[in-house]
Amino acid sequence: MHKILIVDDDELIANLIEQNLKLEGFDTKVCHDGVSALEICDGYKPDLVVLDVMMPRLDGFHVCKCLQGTGTAVIMLTAKSDISDKLVGLEMGADDYIIKPFDSRELVARIKAVIRRFEKVSIQHIGNEKSSGNKIISLNEQTRIALAAGKELDLTPTEFELLLIFANNVQRVFTREQLLDTVWGYDYLGDSRTVDIHIQRLRKKLGKYSGCIETVFGIGYRYKEPIK
Repeated sequence: MHKILIVDDDELIANLIEQNLKLEGFDTKVCHDGVSALEICDGYKPDLVVLDVMMPRLDGFHVCKCLQGTGTAVIMLTAKSDISDKLVGLEMGADDYIIKPFDSRELVARIKAVIRRFEKVSIQHIGNEKSSGNKIISLNEQTRIALAAGKELDLTPTEFELLLIFANNVQRVFTREQLLDTVWGYDYLGDSRTVDIHIQRLRKKLGKYSGCIETVFGIGYRYKEPIK
């Protein structure tokens, strides 16, 4: 049974989300501020956190950043009038976002889609190292470890999937829609801006080798062999 932590200072919204998730068979916990969220995560270890942005004590952006590298997925809840919140949330490491007010069925669909993506990462055991030709960038599908010049990269499952697709398809141009379909899945309800944000995060983590992911103007992205 998947564990979901719901974090929202609006008790009515939090309780409504919890009721809908329980009907879908999820194990749930609820809290109403960012500090409590981190304390609960430490022991509860949720598979996914539904996280509001504006909360007392510690806002959702800071909570999201603290959860990076823990293996916990994050879906941010953002106010409709603050569209920039979703971009900041993605930059902070969120896996998806949903704008208030939202349909409960859409939220459940988003949660299931993110969980399926994480499960896909965890059950893949191909076992062979997939490397670019000069081995500057190497990825091991069994251990889910990515290296750049021998240094391990701290990638989220989504970032790993993106880099794996690129490294296995050198010089192939991918449209944003193709990347959405391949990495996020056909049932993903977000937009192509999500791809751009994840590419930005991935490039930042690649550091001096960020140029291996090239922007193809008007189309999308392609991967080229990094140079020392």
